[in-house]
Amino acid sequence: MELWKLFTTALMPVLKVLIITGLGTFLALHRFNILRESARKHLNALVYFVFTPALICSILAKTITFKSLAMVWFMPLNILLTFIIGTALGWLCLKITKAAPDMQGLVLGCCAAGNQGNMPLIIIPAVCKESGSPFGAVNVCNTKGMSYASLSMAISNIYIWTFVYQIIRVYSCRNFNVNKVDSPTVGPVSAIEADLENHSSTPEVTAPQTNDLVTPFKTDTVSKEKQITKPLRTLVKRLNLKILLAPPTLGSFVGLIIGVVPPFKKMFVGDDAPFRVVEDSASMLGDACIPAMTLLVGANLLNGLKRSGLKPSVLVGIIVVRYIALPIFGVFIVKGAIRYGIIHQDPLYHFILLLQYALPPAISISTITQLFGAGETECSIVMLVTNVCASFTLTLWSTFFMWLVL
Repeated sequence: MELWKLFTTALMPVLKVLIITGLGTFLALHRFNILRESARKHLNALVYFVFTPALICSILAKTITFKSLAMVWFMPLNILLTFIIGTALGWLCLKITKAAPDMQGLVLGCCAAGNQGNMPLIIIPAVCKESGSPFGAVNVCNTKGMSYASLSMAISNIYIWTFVYQIIRVYSCRNFNVNKVDSPTVGPVSAIEADLENHSSTPEVTAPQTNDLVTPFKTDTVSKEKQITKPLRTLVKRLNLKILLAPPTLGSFVGLIIGVVPPFKKMFVGDDAPFRVVEDSASMLGDACIPAMTLLVGANLLNGLKRSGLKPSVLVGIIVVRYIALPIFGVFIVKGAIRYGIIHQDPLYHFILLLQYALPPAISISTITQLFGAGETECSIVMLVTNVCASFTLTLWSTFFMWLVL
């Protein structure tokens, strides 16, 4: 492809994100006040509980098969490496920039989690549809690309809502005392924390002291039960299993099961499927996920422009981590995997693996900060600046990645 065509292909998806973000800011202005604070919280809950699970489930059910899943086994490891390396670089960024304590969870989250969801889903079809695409016929490229991108989105959502969620949760609890949040619109945070708090504060049941002969036996039984159940309760609290069963994670599991198991796929996917209306409904709901999340980023930006405690050095550190350091690590990791025959020979697959290291921070981080009410305005500033930078860096890296895999 010519350089100008490649530049246009990479620039268009980022511009779409910026336009929708600007619309979200516009709708949150006091003159219109459509996306007011209460509306943002309710919309955020819809994204978390409905739109995101529906989007992941519908795409995976349609595009993933057992054969394709076996061929892309390296992708979960590759995405995990982006999270681990990003977190390590984010920790280094915190040490260098000396970010405020209430910003540390946000910085680590933005460095760890890339926008593996809507960005590849927009970029890959645009690359495939360009005339003279380096990845072959449009239909073949689009089918394979959407399969890779949807799997990338599902895996990253599992990591985000387990790994990154816990990072931001820990720092939010430390600085904002989220156990005291009483707003019903906060959603999963208030429910989980309240449940753990009530569980830990519930008094232990003691045996009724009916007589002196029975009491020692019952007391001894209760003490043994405490010894057995106390480690289990502690383990459950530390693992926070409710987060592992978060709606986006459950949507990923359901979509993978339907896609991989042929009888289920025949039941839900296809023009002749008896329950195709279920998959069609999930697909319709999922279509609202990406614009809703992007509008929320723009709406939160309005408050961020008015009052933000984000240091410029922290913002520069996030940009350096996401757009310079991580892509360099990605080139060495993916090229090493190609050289030693760890991954199969598919230039489009290689391109997506490399692209996973050069994406802007995940928009889901904005959803998480909204859920906790911690650093949401600063998160909007990060999203705006990093997406503006992505219009240039993503174009340059995409050009280099295509040259590298072809």
